Amino acid sequence: MNNSIGIDAGGSLLKIAYEENGRLHFRKQPNSEMDGALQWLKIISLNKTIYLTGGKAGTIKANYFPEAKVVDEFSAVCEGSRYLKMKEAMSVSDPYILVNIGTGTSWFTIDGEQYERVLGSGIGGGTFMGLGKMFTEADAFSDLVSLAAEGDKGNVDLLVKDIYHPEKPPIHGELTASNFAKSQGITSSSPADKMASLNNMIAETLTLLTVQAASLHNIKQAVFIGSTLAGNQLLRENLETYCKMSGIDPVFLEHGEFSGAIGAMLT
Repeated sequence: MNNSIGIDAGGSLLKIAYEENGRLHFRKQPNSEMDGALQWLKIISLNKTIYLTGGKAGTIKANYFPEAKVVDEFSAVCEGSRYLKMKEAMSVSDPYILVNIGTGTSWFTIDGEQYERVLGSGIGGGTFMGLGKMFTEADAFSDLVSLAAEGDKGNVDLLVKDIYHPEKPPIHGELTASNFAKSQGITSSSPADKMASLNNMIAETLTLLTVQAASLHNIKQAVFIGSTLAGNQLLRENLETYCKMSGIDPVFLEHGEFSGAIGAMLT
């Protein structure tokens, strides 16, 4: 990989992976800063092969790196996840569900070197950003993540314990009976509460789809990757909690958001 640079150009972010002095390095830029990042890359990419993947790969090839090679996005992200699992000393011999939470979310079954995309959803980081801007005055991902961590979803969501109060509920009382269903609480709740509810709704929805995909293919492990998880500890905790409640073993790769860029380099 020493003579290769991988670029994953997604719907909102540009992810770059390259090797230098035997170590993998990573860089991430919003698409609004694409030109500056790619001009920098031109300087360091002399005598190196550029591998592109993602929705904007064709645009980058045409405008910046005409000699670059374009790699299928699904192949790249699956190969990258296998590589990172091995780097983190995890087994890749057992099948797993790969959940790539980007602007939207894709699900893959991976069994050895065989993979198949089995599901897709429009729920993902784009949902978090779009509704986040509607609920708050913040427009930076990190600010929305911080708000979600400070909020209380129970001020917005109707929880199981709310329905059964004052009786003891038959299932865990903190589970959501209906997202954003406290109509009176919606108007009085804080932006942080709304973001906590949104983060939780995304986690619940993605877990539900993950569990269904895992059950259909008789798989017990789900590997979560994608930029939406970067710095979003609350989303990770919610996914982990809901997966374990459903009998799924959740795995979070340290540099999972760069799986596509790494996989492109490995081609």
